[in-house]
Amino acid sequence: MTLQNNGHADNPKKLVVIYAPPGMPGHLVPTVELGKLLLAQGLEVTVVVGGEADQGAGDSLLAGIAAANPSMSFHRLPAATLPSDVPSYEVKVFELARASNPDLRDFLRSASPAALVIDFFCTSAIHVGAELGIPTYFFLTTCIAGVALSLYQPVIHEQTTLSFRDLGSDLVHSPGLPPVPADHLAAAILDRDSWSNKLFLDLSEQMCNSQGVIINSCRSLEPRATDAIVSGLCTFPGRRTPPLYCVGPLVKPEEAAGAKRHECLAWLDGQPKASVVFLCFGSLGRFSAEQIKEMAAGLETSGKRFLWAVRRPPGVEHLPADDLDALFPEGFLERTKDRGLVLMSWAPQREVLAHDAVGGFVTHCGWNSVLEAVMEGVPMLAWPLYAEQRMNKVFLVEEMRLAVAMEGYDKEMVKAQEVAAKVSWLIDSDGGRELRRRTQAAMQRAKEALSDDGESKAALKNLATQFKGTGENGVIIN
Repeated sequence: MTLQNNGHADNPKKLVVIYAPPGMPGHLVPTVELGKLLLAQGLEVTVVVGGEADQGAGDSLLAGIAAANPSMSFHRLPAATLPSDVPSYEVKVFELARASNPDLRDFLRSASPAALVIDFFCTSAIHVGAELGIPTYFFLTTCIAGVALSLYQPVIHEQTTLSFRDLGSDLVHSPGLPPVPADHLAAAILDRDSWSNKLFLDLSEQMCNSQGVIINSCRSLEPRATDAIVSGLCTFPGRRTPPLYCVGPLVKPEEAAGAKRHECLAWLDGQPKASVVFLCFGSLGRFSAEQIKEMAAGLETSGKRFLWAVRRPPGVEHLPADDLDALFPEGFLERTKDRGLVLMSWAPQREVLAHDAVGGFVTHCGWNSVLEAVMEGVPMLAWPLYAEQRMNKVFLVEEMRLAVAMEGYDKEMVKAQEVAAKVSWLIDSDGGRELRRRTQAAMQRAKEALSDDGESKAALKNLATQFKGTGENGVIIN
């Protein structure tokens, strides 16, 4: 499936292929934003998306993104077949990319790109790049701190025979990072002998073998982690540290002027400045029916304005709209209708966070969501759910100091009293105002990094120079 071709054969040495994993919108969106930046540097860009068994929904998403970005080409690899014994979601994505390597090889041979940029789930593609003599770079859609920990993971692996799971809440220490409780690391790396952990150990190895690592963040947001990587502290002594290109924050742009506005934005128009707490937990964030009731009770008790994007809990996904009252405490929607809005569907998160009425964000700590909040200066309450989100919570709270944790996220239930207390604290207290001030200062640093004279723009220009083949290799960008 090729959605567009811009005549790359006329200028093959300026073509960059960016390879994204299948079925992961959270990775595809920043990938496209990186492509836009490279286009602006005079490069041609093709985004290749890996194949998967059922490509229908993915093709629809890709077609929409391609239509919105006519200057970029998009290519979908054919459907891939997985081994029958894949044990987890993370392994599935890694192995889908591996299964697509023959088709990727054929595409790259015909395209003859100057460089290949691969998502970390597409690690195995580095061998395809090496076989064809194409300089290969990684694009990490995580924070710099996560990259630092990933690079350091083999060092930790050699220091102990225990799994992270065996360590419980014991602290894991890594250069440039705050201590992280072992049980806050991603589930995929908790068992040292698991298939998924071996894939992430290989990721660390292959990042060191690559031409460089591109990261969706900037040094001004994460200076200690950046400096630890650049100083060679995150790899074995004598092991090559890959060049680092911190080109972010890259976030989804707001809807173009003239696009139909979501109803919730009109509701926000009628709320006072910085008065609304926005609760949104990503495309996979679901809670039990009991937790939803606790959240509702807490929001009601707080007395604060709220906009809440709720996904139906498991087992009642098809509950009719007129039965939604059953999800909440009796009478909740009626009693809070003057100060709260509940959305039982997708919310335009980027546009909501940009609205002046929003004064706080309760988030699952996905990195894309964090960056969107930072770029709008919106302080966060951290409620991590899965993947690397607990680790991100530690970095956000302990290192960046741009969030406060919702206590109980790592227990069976976050209680209504905690929701009420933290929401009230965020909007009304001196501490909440100080958190808002720090977040707005971070916003300014991030915007300065993206400016024409900023560090992220300098890293991007240096990266483009590497792709064009007119600069020296091995320049470390921080």
